[in-house]
Amino acid sequence: MQGRLEKMVAIHDATIRYELVLNHQRVPLNDLIGQMVTLKHTGNLYCLHCNMPMRKSFNQGYCYPCFSRLAQCDMCMMKPETCHHAFGTCRDTKWAESFCFQPHFVYLSNTSGLKVGITRHTQIPTRWIDQGAIQALPIFKVTSRKMSGLIETLLAKHVADKTQWQRMLKHQIEPLDLMAERDKLLAICADELNQLNQNEIEFLADAEVVDLNYPIAIAPTKISALNFDKTPHISGVLHGIKGQYLIFEKGVLNIRKFGGYEIQIS
Repeated sequence: MQGRLEKMVAIHDATIRYELVLNHQRVPLNDLIGQMVTLKHTGNLYCLHCNMPMRKSFNQGYCYPCFSRLAQCDMCMMKPETCHHAFGTCRDTKWAESFCFQPHFVYLSNTSGLKVGITRHTQIPTRWIDQGAIQALPIFKVTSRKMSGLIETLLAKHVADKTQWQRMLKHQIEPLDLMAERDKLLAICADELNQLNQNEIEFLADAEVVDLNYPIAIAPTKISALNFDKTPHISGVLHGIKGQYLIFEKGVLNIRKFGGYEIQIS
């Protein structure tokens, strides 16, 4: 099968089920664990938005014109607290209304350790799975992406806001008491949180911890990143899947990094 690569689809179940996406066609992956899998880059790249051929990928799958023009590629997507919509400088107001001005959640997760993060209401639990979290707990529901970013920035002064992907993939993370961690963190940040507009914030006191289990037969002990730009032909026994990574016997492949690459799978 051959097609333009997109990020894997993850379906929350007792064990997360993964599907590779090529030209919108889905290839179930869980049953391939323990088997020889070959992925070959044809040398062609296509933009995930406009589908035009490109020589270089920007922002995990966009051509440079789309990267420069689209609202979803603006820097405020990485730093939502810097949202500039109110100043009239948003790249696409209609897109912002359907994406940024929708309910968002601030959460704690256990990826490579305790981490704070944000996600749209439609991306639970997908966001947690994409980051390789083994546990997650929603803390706040807020009215906009900017507000979620403001809260995340406050909490990130005391806990990590990024995942150490190598440690996450080794799959040796111990469970945490996320509710206790939440209560400690909120006590530390209480004064700063109270200065935000409380009409936009809902504390999720009754939220429960979500546990996530990944299809991994053999966890890697040493992490070596595979790269289609350096090795167009990647082949090996598939040992597992976690986050957006395929775990092979000789290395790990970040599928999301290579969005837009034309791939053959066998």
